[in-house]
Amino acid sequence: MILTRQRILIGAGLLVLILVPLLSSAFYITLLNNIGMYALATLGVVLLTGVAGMTSFGQAAFVGLGAYTTAALIGPSVFGLGAMAGAPWLALGLGLLITLFAALVLGLLTLKLSGHYLPLGTIAWGMSLYSLFGTLESLGGHTGIADLPPLRIAGFVLGDGPSMYYLIWGSVLLAALLIHNLLESRMGRAIRALRGGQEMATSMGVNVFHAKMVAFLIAAGLAGVSGWLYAYTQRFVSPAPFNVQSGIDYLFMALLGGITSLWGGLIGSSIVVLLREWLQDLLPMLLGRSGNFESIVFGLLIVVVMQRWPGGLFGAVSTLLARRFNFAPQSQARLPDAGLAVRALPRRERTTPGERVLDVRGVTKRFGGLVANNDMSLQLSAGEILAVIGPNGAGKSTLFNLISGVMTPNGGDVIFRGHRVNGVSPRLLAQSGLSRTFQHVKLLPEMTVLENAALGAHLRGHKGVLASALRLDGEDEGCLLNEARQQLERVGLGDYLARPAGSLALGQQRILEIARALCADPCLLLLDEPAAGLRHKEKEALAELIRKLRDEGVAVLLVEHDMDFVMGLVDRIVVMEFGQKIAEGQPDDIQRNPAVLRAYLGGVDE
Repeated sequence: MILTRQRILIGAGLLVLILVPLLSSAFYITLLNNIGMYALATLGVVLLTGVAGMTSFGQAAFVGLGAYTTAALIGPSVFGLGAMAGAPWLALGLGLLITLFAALVLGLLTLKLSGHYLPLGTIAWGMSLYSLFGTLESLGGHTGIADLPPLRIAGFVLGDGPSMYYLIWGSVLLAALLIHNLLESRMGRAIRALRGGQEMATSMGVNVFHAKMVAFLIAAGLAGVSGWLYAYTQRFVSPAPFNVQSGIDYLFMALLGGITSLWGGLIGSSIVVLLREWLQDLLPMLLGRSGNFESIVFGLLIVVVMQRWPGGLFGAVSTLLARRFNFAPQSQARLPDAGLAVRALPRRERTTPGERVLDVRGVTKRFGGLVANNDMSLQLSAGEILAVIGPNGAGKSTLFNLISGVMTPNGGDVIFRGHRVNGVSPRLLAQSGLSRTFQHVKLLPEMTVLENAALGAHLRGHKGVLASALRLDGEDEGCLLNEARQQLERVGLGDYLARPAGSLALGQQRILEIARALCADPCLLLLDEPAAGLRHKEKEALAELIRKLRDEGVAVLLVEHDMDFVMGLVDRIVVMEFGQKIAEGQPDDIQRNPAVLRAYLGGVDE
């Protein structure tokens, strides 16, 4: 029913877009053309900032790069050529090529920055490109490039507003559809994981820098197309619309409409362009001719929206409608039909019974003068469950991070499946068969339970960006989602597939992390306090699952504070205190060990 309602609304919206040029004046068609060009670039901001979590103020510079490249190729006054005036698609292709090359270079320079350094970096190169546009006399300097020819396609001249309207809005809708398809895919989940889950994503095998670069290049490409349309629509290009302030405007549009939603990008662009036009007519009549009063109004508006509706206007309206009409949250994942035969994902080569999977040899880790791990050693074989226990501050989490590649030891070796892996990235370790959960749950709360689990199978899929955007990844995506569904059913979360992960109880979120780790088909599973927050029956089910994994040949290393859970489950225990191993043995031996009793109780009767 909900999907039918959505289709009706989308169909009605498309019908309105088609009929607008027939019912509107030339003035409003021009406004809608401007909205469409802004919306196209704002979709890139939504993808880059709202979805991937990378704040950029440089989108306007990429729009300018696309516009100036087009003008240089088609304008008769530039270099005295205008050679591509009759080849708009070639001009578009070359413009995109130059824009993407510039984005690639700038991305290599700035995307490794984090925190406030990244937006500052985008401001820097945004200012540089703006200055370049105004400095080069061959591009008209600050005067710009005028008298550009109209757009001609297949003998038709698209010189007026209505003709360009369909091309502009067709480009917007196509871009929104392709991004929507991408975000529903394996690559899309990797991009969405960048916003608040990079450590987790890396541990699941996601190449974080590659995902960042993909989002950055797509955003730049959308800006380049917007610039191409701008050059043909205005038939005049100058530096003024492409300064850093314009870059802030694109970010403002996304924030106002809803920066995490494609619909928000469209709504924000529409509101800003229309409101600016009305305010420029209204405010001078009220406050006088001098002053840029609309900027003050927009500044106050964004403060109010961010305080009252952090998800933007689209988020506020969506929440209101959901409460009013009792809309249920819907999964965006393409879940295969239950009766549809789906190819099982291939499994990695299994370990042999008793094979040494993990060998930690004399590992030491220092943080300045603090020694977190001192000469720590342990071994773990296939089909074995080993627990690492100890008081708070014993160094267990540091040991976990050394084994999983998050940290590099100062001394000693970590041997995984016969290979020294000191300093090897978590992504490569995941590729080799190591999977983990986290002490503090690391999920993507807005994504569904199914999508969170499918992220664990990232390395078992192969389709890339283009195939995902064009929906040519159906079989690959179906296999990944089917694997995620099977693992969720295995851990008892089969009834929650379409629920947002953030709506689950803490215990269920920990179980979801285990299902995500299992989707990677690991041979070594690291569990960091898996029983925390679980009820008694849930602990029993978890223990039974871990035993089944052991029987399948998986090596399990867990850190846990629940001693009843540990003693009844594991084969061996390693006890740590002050970064050192003080005891190792079977559960019965550990329970009687004087050193262990002293560590936990502070003393022992002789």
